[in-house]
Amino acid sequence: MTIDALTDRIRQKMSLAHGLQARVKFDCGDDGIIFADTTQSPPVLSNEDSEADVTFVCSAATLEKIMDGNQDPTMAFMMGKLKVKGSMGLAMKLNSILED
Repeated sequence: MTIDALTDRIRQKMSLAHGLQARVKFDCGDDGIIFADTTQSPPVLSNEDSEADVTFVCSAATLEKIMDGNQDPTMAFMMGKLKVKGSMGLAMKLNSILED
């Protein structure tokens, strides 16, 4: 899945995350970056690198599996497939939003 397709899927999921007031970055390395600013309504998404409250670092393939419900984010974190930088509490909130 391309970074543009992943961005669209995250846009859909973040639009349902009412009350989430955060800036979230998904760093997929060479595949690209997805930045979501949910402090604005509707959430603003881009593929530009910006400062975030929490950053998830993983491959695009891992992010796709998490969003499809084929990879548990907690297990991905424990296995080293997903790294979290910033607010761990916010990361836990996003866990349920990202899963399908």
